[in-house]
Amino acid sequence: MKYSTLTLTACVLLISACSKTEIRWSPFPDREVQPEVRNGPFGSATANNVAIQSGKQTSAMLANLTRKFANDVPATINFEFNSSQLDGQARAHLQRQAAWIKARPQITFTVYGHTDKVGGNSFNKALGKRRAQNAVNYMISLGVSRSKVRAVASFGETRPLVLTEGPNRQNRRTVTEVSGFGRSKKGGKLDGKYALEVYRRYITLENQTILTERETGLIAGSTAAE
Repeated sequence: MKYSTLTLTACVLLISACSKTEIRWSPFPDREVQPEVRNGPFGSATANNVAIQSGKQTSAMLANLTRKFANDVPATINFEFNSSQLDGQARAHLQRQAAWIKARPQITFTVYGHTDKVGGNSFNKALGKRRAQNAVNYMISLGVSRSKVRAVASFGETRPLVLTEGPNRQNRRTVTEVSGFGRSKKGGKLDGKYALEVYRRYITLENQTILTERETGLIAGSTAAE
């Protein structure tokens, strides 16, 4: 009986002490943060900012601008068999390309030359390069700065639009694409943040063809005379 009384008393004291213990809430759980928190939207803003600052989003922006360019003007011109001469339609398309390019001084472009499958690879590669160079030279004659558009590559016969071994006009072409964001005011390469600003300005110019003087305030000094 004596031991039962002592045990009961000890239990009462223990319960009483527990009831007086302050329960504190902690924002940090005792378990590991779950994947939906680690990989969720909490870190997205920081990750996105890092990607912009480091220029990792540049390829996506260039791809979007290239699509916009191709939607606004004919990005492709075609050629006669075994020829790099520009016909009337090619010149008309290049005139529209040149106007688009001149209206966006902070973007650079590359013209890629292609051929059909007729002929040897080395011959076709050289022919594709001549086609690209002729397209570039014509745009330069229309007032496009030589530093803004280049014929630096030819895919020859390696990227046909139509899979045929015979002559094909659609495969005999040049394609103009957006390739970069030029240079900053100080003459260096544009960082990711500045490139994003350029991208935002140009991707929203749906109904404009020429920038206002205020918008061209970001243009590098080297392009002011273009």
